[in-house]
Amino acid sequence: MRPLSLAARMLWTLVLAVIVLTGFMGTAMYVDARDQTHEQAGRRTLAVASALADSPFVVDAARRAAAVSPTTALQPYAMEVMADAGLDFITIMAPDRTRWTHPDPTQIGGKYIGSIDQALAGRPFTEEVEGTLGPSVRTIVPIRDGGKVIGMVAAGVTVSAIEVAVAGRLPALLAIAAAVLALGSLGSLGVGRYLKRVTRGYGPEQLGQLFAYYESVLHSVREGVLLVDAKGRVVIRNDQASRLLGLPEAPDADDAGPPASRGRRRSLPAPPALSRLGVPGSLRELLASGRTARDEIHVTDERVLVVNQEPAVSQEGRRSRVLGSVATLRDQTEIEALGNELETMRTLSDALRSQTHEHANRLHTIVSLLELGQTDRALAFATDDLRLSQSLADELVVSIDEPVLAALIMGKAAQANERGVRFDAEATASLAGAGLAAADLVTIVGNLVDNAIDAAAAADAPRWVSLEIAEHGTSLVIEVADSGPGVPGGEAEKILRYGYSTKPHAGHGRGLGLALVKRSVERLGGTLSITGGAGAVFTVEIPRKEAAP
Repeated sequence: MRPLSLAARMLWTLVLAVIVLTGFMGTAMYVDARDQTHEQAGRRTLAVASALADSPFVVDAARRAAAVSPTTALQPYAMEVMADAGLDFITIMAPDRTRWTHPDPTQIGGKYIGSIDQALAGRPFTEEVEGTLGPSVRTIVPIRDGGKVIGMVAAGVTVSAIEVAVAGRLPALLAIAAAVLALGSLGSLGVGRYLKRVTRGYGPEQLGQLFAYYESVLHSVREGVLLVDAKGRVVIRNDQASRLLGLPEAPDADDAGPPASRGRRRSLPAPPALSRLGVPGSLRELLASGRTARDEIHVTDERVLVVNQEPAVSQEGRRSRVLGSVATLRDQTEIEALGNELETMRTLSDALRSQTHEHANRLHTIVSLLELGQTDRALAFATDDLRLSQSLADELVVSIDEPVLAALIMGKAAQANERGVRFDAEATASLAGAGLAAADLVTIVGNLVDNAIDAAAAADAPRWVSLEIAEHGTSLVIEVADSGPGVPGGEAEKILRYGYSTKPHAGHGRGLGLALVKRSVERLGGTLSITGGAGAVFTVEIPRKEAAP
């Protein structure tokens, strides 16, 4: 049999609790009503017996009891008072228990059944005792003549009469109990339906299994997972998300242990807001919006992340409610690094292709001169061409002591030459002791030079690009200038954002270069500034560090 769901178990538990509570309340109310009826009977009998004991007529009859039997005078009087007060019996007796009056005339002269010690001591008292009329609640009051007790008055109500009075209250008690049971059952039904809707009809065992599975998946996936509620608070994040975003360890990270350790969990704090966690700006805006995202690129201080996001929607019957969003993060930093290296190799490949094309033209020229018998001119042409190429290579190798960067610049020079752009490079500072990784130099210089060549190639002649690497105090300064149209006013900050580009048809892959440059410069503790009039001048200043061994 399929185990009962959590909602069904809660419903039957609440119904049983309501039934038990209703029974308890009904019993308590019945007992309270019975006790109140007994108490009221005691007060009523005390009042009537005290009034009779204080009556001068009764006192005088008791005082003359030694000479004349008081029954003739007191019996009609007691019967009249008993009828008027609604009591079951009034018995007036001598101190030796001899009855002077009784509702049953045959009992007159007999001995009173009950306690009289307290009355003989001059104190009234109430008791419940079995008498000639059955069980009754009675009050006995002494008749005093000065300080002497000369008789006693007992007034009582039979228990059967009390039960009749209590039974008269039973319909109201039953109505109240039925109302409590009905309201409690309706409340239990409402709670059961709510739990069924929230738990999707799962039982506690199934919910425990699902939680264990989700917990294992959350901490085992290699992608970062973030669950953000509708108020912009991070409800859940796994270890990978914390690592990718540089966030402190999540407080629920140790909750994935064995069941024995989970039984000692501490209460968790309220979910933190995105702004408190220090999530980067563009990613924070995406997570707070809750919109759908497909493979969006977001650049943090140290990483390039691919983000996917879907709203978390709860189906409640025919209605749907947005609970927040679920975002996954993939680290693209290594892929971007490989892409930069690939771009460098492509640059060198393009440079080799360009040089091969130019070399073929020059070789054809030399061969044609030789066929025409112009040996001297062919030799002079080949010598000048070799001197020019060797001069450019020697100049770059001597001035730039970083081989990877020198190779990159040579490739960029060939690209610029092919596109009709003059490229000037000068390095007056040594890069060997700057403590900068070749990958960072390739990222910064390569992207800045690429943008400068594109800008200069799109402008009118003269087209030129200049690269200067120099020292300024304890900082390394890299300056790239071009003859392009420059940066439009007010867009100096925009062009450094991911996805923003001033180039036409800026689609996928555009708007990433300068964002990577900014990220690398900030990670190295440097600054990036943009100036220029006719063209653009990008100036990067990075503090020098001691070179790693």
